[in-house]
Amino acid sequence: MGRATIKSGTINLLNTIIGAGILAMPFGLKSNGIVFGCFLIIWSALTSSFGLYLQNKVAKYTQQQGAVSYFSLAQLTYPQLSIVFDSAISIKCFGVGVSYLVVIGDLMPKIMESINIPSESWFMERNLWITIFMIVLVIPLSYLKKLDSLKYTSVVALFSILYLICLVIEHYIVNDIPIENKHIDIIGPVSIKDTLKSFPIFVFAYTCHQNMFAIINELKPSDTDGSQTRQSNLIIRNALSTACFSYLLVGIIGYLSFGTTVNGNIITMYPKNSISSLIGRLCIVVMVAFSFPLQCHPCRGSINHVIHFITVGINTSKVRHPNQRDGYSSLQSDIESLNSISTESVQDESFISTTPMEGAQDTDGHDPIIVPLTSKRFYIITTFIVVLSYLVAITVKSLEHVLAFVGSTGSTSISFILPGLFGYLLIKPLNGATKLTKIELFSKYGGLVLSIWGVIVMVVCLSATLFLGATH
Repeated sequence: MGRATIKSGTINLLNTIIGAGILAMPFGLKSNGIVFGCFLIIWSALTSSFGLYLQNKVAKYTQQQGAVSYFSLAQLTYPQLSIVFDSAISIKCFGVGVSYLVVIGDLMPKIMESINIPSESWFMERNLWITIFMIVLVIPLSYLKKLDSLKYTSVVALFSILYLICLVIEHYIVNDIPIENKHIDIIGPVSIKDTLKSFPIFVFAYTCHQNMFAIINELKPSDTDGSQTRQSNLIIRNALSTACFSYLLVGIIGYLSFGTTVNGNIITMYPKNSISSLIGRLCIVVMVAFSFPLQCHPCRGSINHVIHFITVGINTSKVRHPNQRDGYSSLQSDIESLNSISTESVQDESFISTTPMEGAQDTDGHDPIIVPLTSKRFYIITTFIVVLSYLVAITVKSLEHVLAFVGSTGSTSISFILPGLFGYLLIKPLNGATKLTKIELFSKYGGLVLSIWGVIVMVVCLSATLFLGATH
């Protein structure tokens, strides 16, 4: 069933984490001071990694590795709310994907300007560049059926991040950008208002949970790498620690370079006519172009779940298998919906399912909760996403506050509230045990704390967006 590895999973998860948010890390430290700002970066990494850890745990405890999704877990907890969960995920991922296209449209004319292209030239049109990148890169990559297929483009995107890090360090060491009255706040925080305004930067910088279940589903147990659970934990550790280190490095060095004059996009602080800065801006464009498919993948899966919910409905009657543990079972309607697909469609290799995978079974051979995704629906949904994203991107020039609002609700839901809630409700004693172990107790009640933290984060980020003008 699976074919991903620890390496490819780490690369894809890391590329999902590190996006344009790394450019705002120096500004985040400006608003909070070096010490307190670094604390917020590390704290956000820890809370985000715990959410990923709970996702991995729940996949194990419900025995749905290979077929786990937010939708399937919702059927075991609050089936009628599954459409709300998947709607939030799809809207959030769609909004972030559109923001990547907007970044391309904003940066490419500036890159053309830096190489002395006349202002009246067609190459200064933002919509032209959005169209070119959509046709050449975004659309072909968005039609790849498995997340693991994006590992090579993720490598290219991560090299772009590496170049940005080297650019920030090189300018700091050379000290070739004189800044007058440069002030550095070491301890922090600067003010409560500045902290609240910048808080969404740190929280949303680690949002990657929408792709965690897809990574778990595509992993393959092996004698050398171990179980899917062990591999997933290594992926989480590798990706989150690398992202946290990168954020700290760019944040600290960028802030030390410009002090309180730094803005929300560090790449714009460097000379326009510099070759290294030009390459840095191109790297950012390439990075966001290759990151769009990583948002399209979970968006497509969630839209498919919503369509399934609306057309088929939810049958809360459950099927109990002879060997199945108490508490977890498959839904009658989901298994029947698979059986209702024509034999020709099932035999056709083009019949696919991204999250979860078709034909997957849990560790005891039980049928998991599966939402079928035929090739026809795959192409229809994908086309709908890329076309609508393109139309929105060429129509709207600024999405900051919309993304901040969507991120405040969608990101906190999939990063903290849902993983914590699923962990609290679904982690139960294994192998006939009557009591939870210490690790199980920590995971279960830690999940409850994480959900409460998610609600707090949602309230704070929404308030900062609505009343303080914070952006995502």
